Amino acid sequence: MMIYEPAAIAARAVAASATRPATAIVHDATDARVVVFRIAPGQNVAPHTSRSTVMLSILAGSGVVSGSDGERAVHAGDLIAYEPNEMHGMHAVDEPLVLLAIIAPRPGSVE
Repeated sequence: MMIYEPAAIAARAVAASATRPATAIVHDATDARVVVFRIAPGQNVAPHTSRSTVMLSILAGSGVVSGSDGERAVHAGDLIAYEPNEMHGMHAVDEPLVLLAIIAPRPGSVE
């Protein structure tokens, strides 16, 4: 058994540049990858697709997610699920958005 503290991991996450969200891999296995994102106001994760199922759990803050149904506001406590190959993205508006992404199966393991 492994126990993680996603909020603490997100607080220590590092961004590749000042314009990109901070990210950290929480767990990485063949059947799933778990990643935390700390997105500052004005930052985004551009819409993209994945061959895996993607679930986003909003840990703190609020922001906007996009999907096949358009854009929706989200807040701490929300859980968003995307089907494989569904376009998805997210951005923070007025406050930081901290989320946990569960991607199953792990990217790269899907044919």
